[in-house]
Amino acid sequence: MSSAMEEWNRTIIEPGGFVPYTGEHEYGSTGQCWKLKPEVGEGYFWAYGEKDLFDVKIHNFYFNQDTLVESSISGYLSIFYYDSISGEQLTPYRRMNAGCIQSIVGGDEPYKMWVHKKIPIRCIGIGISPSYYEDYMKAHYPEEYLNPSSAFARLDQEASFPELIFLLKQVENYRGDGIAAKMFYEGKVAEVVALLIESMRKRSGKANIREISKGDFAQIETAAAYLNDHYSYDIPLEQLAQIACMSTTKFKLLFKKRFDCTVTRYLQQRRLSHAECLLTETDLTIGQIAKSVGYSTSSRLAKLFRESTGLTPIEYRKTVRRRT
Repeated sequence: MSSAMEEWNRTIIEPGGFVPYTGEHEYGSTGQCWKLKPEVGEGYFWAYGEKDLFDVKIHNFYFNQDTLVESSISGYLSIFYYDSISGEQLTPYRRMNAGCIQSIVGGDEPYKMWVHKKIPIRCIGIGISPSYYEDYMKAHYPEEYLNPSSAFARLDQEASFPELIFLLKQVENYRGDGIAAKMFYEGKVAEVVALLIESMRKRSGKANIREISKGDFAQIETAAAYLNDHYSYDIPLEQLAQIACMSTTKFKLLFKKRFDCTVTRYLQQRRLSHAECLLTETDLTIGQIAKSVGYSTSSRLAKLFRESTGLTPIEYRKTVRRRT
């Protein structure tokens, strides 16, 4: 098992209520499988790790209660594709969306994600350690080596990368064993990294957004805090720019650099997250919930909610309450 997987085991798998499982399951026999304790939730966590180089993970479980997932693996690069998820990444804040890619670049600060209860976490992910991209890649490609950290970081919350999703789905559906499985996983991890690097090279010709100064960063945070408190209102972009004490053009550019999404997208994430809470904790109608989070019609909420979670608001409420 890789050192990264050992860290996942220490900080997430065991504290999260998973126990080793050796019974029948639908995943590859080459890896290791864990099962959630019934009092914590239901489902499986499967992983295959190659020494201290890389690992492959499949999640298919849900928690009985809202759960904070926290890990800290400095230098570890990972990427996931979610078929189903409900929750928020907290560092920095981003709503987790079904049908999107999430990347994590391990740093000094712990990674934190708040996962909502009862909704399945179904995803496929791969991760590479510094030993892979600093030692292994440098040794094999000394003249063409390129650190992939930036390539991973640029992909967070990406939804339009069919080539990458196709590769990850191939890994998810593979069921080989023995040396064939080891060769398959090693090859697919290399393909994923190569695809990310190639994508970064193609984007490198585009103009970069300026770095955020300490003062501008504080002003953007002030505007975001205002949005957090007033997400149910229609707030003109010009008003937010005034709060941040900058031009509209500059505000849009720096806001996107800070949060990796547009103001509209950020506002939508806040609204949908609160709608999930209201669907779970109240008996308000869908129309009442739509108005309380800032949408004039229930159909608008339903459309955006389904795009985000894969479920309509009614289906989401039934799913959560059926498992209570």
